[in-house]
Amino acid sequence: MSQPGFWDDQERSQAVIQEAKKVKGVLEQYKTVKQAYDELELLLQMVDEEPGSGLEQDLQEQRQIVDKLVEQLELEAMLNGEYDSHNAIVAIHPGAGGTESQDWAQMLLRMYTRWAERRGFSVKTLDFLPGDEAGIKSVTLLIEGDNAYGYLQAEKGVHRLVRISPFDSSGRRHTSFASVDVTPEVDDDLEVQITSDDLRVDTFRSSGAGGQHVNTTDSAIRITHLPTGLVASCQTERSQHANRDSAMKILRSKLADRMLAEQRAKMDEFKGEQGEIAWGNQIRSYVFCPYTMVKDHRTNAEIGNVDSVMDGQIDPFIEAYLRSQSHS
Repeated sequence: MSQPGFWDDQERSQAVIQEAKKVKGVLEQYKTVKQAYDELELLLQMVDEEPGSGLEQDLQEQRQIVDKLVEQLELEAMLNGEYDSHNAIVAIHPGAGGTESQDWAQMLLRMYTRWAERRGFSVKTLDFLPGDEAGIKSVTLLIEGDNAYGYLQAEKGVHRLVRISPFDSSGRRHTSFASVDVTPEVDDDLEVQITSDDLRVDTFRSSGAGGQHVNTTDSAIRITHLPTGLVASCQTERSQHANRDSAMKILRSKLADRMLAEQRAKMDEFKGEQGEIAWGNQIRSYVFCPYTMVKDHRTNAEIGNVDSVMDGQIDPFIEAYLRSQSHS
């Protein structure tokens, strides 16, 4: 960084800074684990030298700390995919069912927002379409943080809710569905080639929140990639230019994710295997009634405290999924 001309290319210099930050983070983790292990080793020696000194409880607690730190390192070592370290673009869409499903989509939006906040990640709304009476018709988020895509790829699929509907005056039990799509944010470089001839760009008036300006001008942008049919839109920025940039970011990420899916399909062909879980299939059920439980159908991981899960405590499901993938 101290070399002459380093700051001349801002894009390259920022990339180097980000990479240096990641390396520094790994080193800090290693130092933390080593320090904890050294303390454990010291306690073990003291217990051996003075049995019955009352340090056995401290030894047990320190061992649990070391185990947890090592597990975290192992988990992050699994995030070695091409885009795992990237930011994540998360899109949530309700299934059929009107207000009930739209409310479920909004509950998922809050869950992922709280999860990101707990990790210190930043959340930016790229596109938002409110429901007619409650909930949301669609939302697209940019979640920025180390390994955001690596973690959130575990959430891609259909999420099922079972509860007594607050919108049913008869108090009947309802089942609702919402889909979660997760793609990696990719830079505007050679990773994904997009030509202007392959794009159709439409403008329309924003229908979401954002103040008087966005609701009275045709600043919202919808971009269609003609060869694949992929669509990306943004209406949360104040200017048409900013919305176009955000929509292109989403489209580029969708294309990158499509390339990854095609690579996975080819690998499965070579292996002669058919994946049991395909993107878009139901991956998890959230049951509020007649009992409370959240179960992931891919790993059989279960949590009885539904409220904690809806408050963003989804790491056990993410970790179980990543571990299952590392052994597949």
